[in-house]
Amino acid sequence: MPGRIFLARPLEEVALAIGATTGIEGEPVRWNIAPGQDIVVCTPERALKRMRWGIIPVGRRNARGRPVMETIVNARSETVFDKSAFDGVGRAVVPADGWYEWTGKARRKQAWRITSSSGALLFFAAITDVWTGPGGVEVPQVAMVTCAPSGDVKDIHHRMGVLLDQSDIDIWLRGSEDAVHPLMRPFRDGGLVVAPADDVDWSAA
Repeated sequence: MPGRIFLARPLEEVALAIGATTGIEGEPVRWNIAPGQDIVVCTPERALKRMRWGIIPVGRRNARGRPVMETIVNARSETVFDKSAFDGVGRAVVPADGWYEWTGKARRKQAWRITSSSGALLFFAAITDVWTGPGGVEVPQVAMVTCAPSGDVKDIHHRMGVLLDQSDIDIWLRGSEDAVHPLMRPFRDGGLVVAPADDVDWSAA
């Protein structure tokens, strides 16, 4: 939706593909990145940074004025610019080599790996926020934007992350709300490959 992502290529290659500078050090290949961990994002300044995956909604309220209690990992594209819970968020792009989904019942679930059919990097549309913790510490945070599934993934999940073409990255990062609305749609059919992910060590998150 995605619930886990992976990034297997060097950050220098990621920066080149996304047209960004990298002010962060490289890291080992990460095949199992979970919410709550730091992930690499590209900011509107076209810089690669690390942010915590999951927005802690301290001080955010829903349309009824009630506090939002659950950490926001994914935000629905249909309402991301309408809900009061998302007032004032920024935008970013999350580069990844792919993501995972699961089908089946508990204890018998099948893991699936979804990647680009061309082998290219994927660019997830995302929103950002900053959580201010005790002592004034500031933690940059990010959440993926989701939409209806494409034909490639509809059989394994009812939602997918909004995937941007390379030419649309700047529009997402800097464009108006009207300009980015057309970008929040399912990825083109045939653009993704779904395969079993039986080789991942899920305890290594």
